[in-house]
Amino acid sequence: MSGSTFGNHLKITTWGESHGAALGVVIDGFPAGMELSESDIQKYLDRRKPGTSSVTTPRKEDDKVEILSGVFEGKTTGTPISLLVRNTSQKSGDYSQIASYYRPGHADYGFDAKYGFRDYRGGGRSSGRETIGRVAAGALCAKLLGQMGITLTAYTKSIGPVSIDPNRFDASVIKENPVCMPDADAAAKAFDYIQNCRNELDSVGGVIECRIEGVPAGIGEPVFDKLDASMAKALMSIGAVKAVEVGDGVMVSTYKGSEDNDGFTYKDGKITTTTNHSGGIMGGISSGSDIILRCHVKPTPSISKEQSTVKQDGSPIDIVIGGRHDPVVVPRAVVVVECMAAVTLLDAMISNMSARASYITDFYNSRR
Repeated sequence: MSGSTFGNHLKITTWGESHGAALGVVIDGFPAGMELSESDIQKYLDRRKPGTSSVTTPRKEDDKVEILSGVFEGKTTGTPISLLVRNTSQKSGDYSQIASYYRPGHADYGFDAKYGFRDYRGGGRSSGRETIGRVAAGALCAKLLGQMGITLTAYTKSIGPVSIDPNRFDASVIKENPVCMPDADAAAKAFDYIQNCRNELDSVGGVIECRIEGVPAGIGEPVFDKLDASMAKALMSIGAVKAVEVGDGVMVSTYKGSEDNDGFTYKDGKITTTTNHSGGIMGGISSGSDIILRCHVKPTPSISKEQSTVKQDGSPIDIVIGGRHDPVVVPRAVVVVECMAAVTLLDAMISNMSARASYITDFYNSRR
């Protein structure tokens, strides 16, 4: 299987399965000299781990990270960093029946069609637990970006029909409610809606928004590696994400040019934009304004309602999916979006260090 590696100068390779012995990530190309401990990574993994509230799967996992390589005396060495999280609460027997049929909304049939074989225990590589490696890698990248004054804040914008009110936006409450909304009133309504869906043996989707502040202008390549294109690929690679928007997103198709164009002005000693419809990226290159990303997440496909499908031989069957599943994946996916954005941005910034001859000559001349 190819396709488990992401990035150009900074590469991450995730590995492992939902019901295997462990999962993890190898990070290649991360700079040497940054202080790093397991606690730096753990606080991000704790945001995505299961069993933390009534709107997540009851599967209990500590998701404790172990640093296997690439760190010595508390600092990154510049060599590949390998991180591991052991599975401790697998119940593979919950999935034994699905070996013979294809679950609606899942990747089961696609895997069989491609490989002629699949790991049916919790979806194998298509399981949401694969994102453990993404979050662990993103924690490193977010820390280094933070040392450059760049912050990433992801949150739930909506769940089902319940949306936050921008006038009540309060970033301090994002981590204080189980749905990760920056609006306490909307969070309470969203929680009730999720519980209603669960009582109906159903699930629900939603929208995650990520705001990146402090990114300098000039990051991103102008053709195939546009910053927004790279972000879209990174976020669309998250299993439950079905659409990605940048800035005003799909709304720009309803605007006139005079409404959509972000103008420029000079303020506080630098050039900046008067509006930010573009979401901080123009022509694939950062403009210096906040980068605004938005992911539309589908409902959890594993639901307890009876559904119709087919067996491997094509014969029909009615099923009820067992196992332990989230009624909504949005809250746990918030940190995944944040971390994939961090990996993508840091990779683009490392690439940008060779954009001008002067960047290279200044660096090496300063070391003479």
